[in-house]
Amino acid sequence: MGKTYAGRADRDAIEAESKWEDRDLPKTMHGLLEDVKNRHGARPAFSYQLTSGPTDPNETLSWSDVYDRSCQSANLFRSLGVGEDDVVAYVLPNATETLDVLMGGMIAGIVNPINPLLEPEQISAILRETGAKVVVTLRPFPKTDLAQKVAEAVKDAPGVTHVLEVDLLRYLTGLKKFIVPLIRPKVGHTHHASVLNFNAEMGKQNKTLDFADSAGDRVAAYFHTGGTTGMPKVAQHKYSGMAYNGFLGHTLLFDEQDVVMCPLPLFHVFAVHVILMAMIRSGAHVVFPTPQGYRGEGVFDNFWKLIERYEVTFMITVPTAISALMQRAVDADISSLKMAFSGSSPLPVELYKRFEKACNVTITEGYGLTEATCLVSINPPDGEKKIGSIGIPFPYCDVQIRAVSDGAMCGPDEIGEICVSNPGVFAGNTYTEADKNVDLYRDEQYLRTGDLGRIDPDGYLWITGRAKDLIIRGGHNIDPAEIEEALAGHPDVAFAGAIGQPDAHAGEIPCVYVELVAGSTATIEDLMAHCKEHVHERAAWPKYIELMDELPKTAVGKIFKPDLRRAAITRIYNAALEEAGVEAEVISVLEDKKRGLVAQLSKKGEVSDTAVTTVLGNFTRPWEWADAA
Repeated sequence: MGKTYAGRADRDAIEAESKWEDRDLPKTMHGLLEDVKNRHGARPAFSYQLTSGPTDPNETLSWSDVYDRSCQSANLFRSLGVGEDDVVAYVLPNATETLDVLMGGMIAGIVNPINPLLEPEQISAILRETGAKVVVTLRPFPKTDLAQKVAEAVKDAPGVTHVLEVDLLRYLTGLKKFIVPLIRPKVGHTHHASVLNFNAEMGKQNKTLDFADSAGDRVAAYFHTGGTTGMPKVAQHKYSGMAYNGFLGHTLLFDEQDVVMCPLPLFHVFAVHVILMAMIRSGAHVVFPTPQGYRGEGVFDNFWKLIERYEVTFMITVPTAISALMQRAVDADISSLKMAFSGSSPLPVELYKRFEKACNVTITEGYGLTEATCLVSINPPDGEKKIGSIGIPFPYCDVQIRAVSDGAMCGPDEIGEICVSNPGVFAGNTYTEADKNVDLYRDEQYLRTGDLGRIDPDGYLWITGRAKDLIIRGGHNIDPAEIEEALAGHPDVAFAGAIGQPDAHAGEIPCVYVELVAGSTATIEDLMAHCKEHVHERAAWPKYIELMDELPKTAVGKIFKPDLRRAAITRIYNAALEEAGVEAEVISVLEDKKRGLVAQLSKKGEVSDTAVTTVLGNFTRPWEWADAA
């Protein structure tokens, strides 16, 4: 482990050593990789296995290998016309090649990771927004439609000149290696871009740079927001913000002896900035199991055996994954494990206690966001951990709580909007779209996170909700976190997502979607009674609870509330139309950048606009005919 980090005194001591701008850190990604190669070149850096079995084949790169492959990848992109201001997008699951593209893309130009779970229309919109010149994705492969989706997306992205394909066949052995070429899906490339084999083209390149490295700090990555509040926006990240994440990870957590298990996706800032950058700075070893990480087949069932296989010292997780792991026995020797780091969303207290008891390992919670190149705060690994809080701000990170209405400074334990200034905040230029940066800052440098929170007298930060998630019932603000936390205390509840469902009289009323623990028997009536006992504000008692087999979640385990809002709008509007005898129904709910969620209607018989408006005009969400969208 790295230095002891027990709280505010240690943070202050780190800041007292040097100003951030005086820290002697490499200024570019190539410089960071060259530095770790020189210090720890022969040590293991990155391990990957296509399947989750604890004895399945794997691939491990040393830090020298990572450096060599990154240079080859960067040289390839430059040969395809990518300059410092040009964009290399990738739509890939986790693989060794994903690391190659990530690193090479940042060295040659600007890299743009894209969530493979997005639909072609969303992928295409991101490609157009970033002006991507090169796209890297999978070659057609069984059990995935990624190549097909990207081929469709590229049709509407005229700036793309080349599509490079990664073939997962090279990871297979035995009979599978012979069968896959026979059953591989056929994809017709009807788009305008040239299609090349990524590995074949990269293999032709030199293992040192063929061009001069960047002269200093610059924008080197575009990350679209994971999205719990709407359509993706694209955040800009500079080398300096990435180096800041790496510095924090090495200074507070990792050294070259550590092995880190990270089953999180390599299109998200948690895996890329918090973990990979810390690996690059510290020389530690990171393990990525399966293309889908935690979502991969057998990962939860084999997880503890994988911890034993790699002698993992530090596991990276999210609350949804912890919940799944706690439904399985710890069936391996995990004595090497020192700590777990959880992020993405608050961790229920009961889940924390169950994990600690089952594994004899402490969980450290942290907080970050895409717009700040991630890291903001952490519960001190070696100090007091206030369960439910997200700890104290990191060194060189200034967090303020400001009133949402006028930006006035809030005092201790007063709830307001969390605002952040640190080396990861690209003040004034957070998003690629200029209009998205308007009103995004306080005092021109403090990023408005959109999260509601408070700082207690000990300096610990607590998230209390999302400013945009507030349920506004007849002008009365209700924080959905109060409802969610109450339900999280029920032993049968795995996850709960509270939203405001449309109401013709109050505008919104509280509504909750619940995912139960496997094998539990709680009924809606049981949960309603639990809320009336544990939700202290009568106005916040949910008027509707629905049980779902699984709540919609983002790739890093956050409950994806736009899908819950869509479900509520569809249910409420259709019920209102049916009750009024209007022959129309909601068939989808789409996101409009200016109007928000819009109900798309289809006619079931003879119906007029006036009849629909008479019914749906009582609600705040707009509607339109589907064929007019």
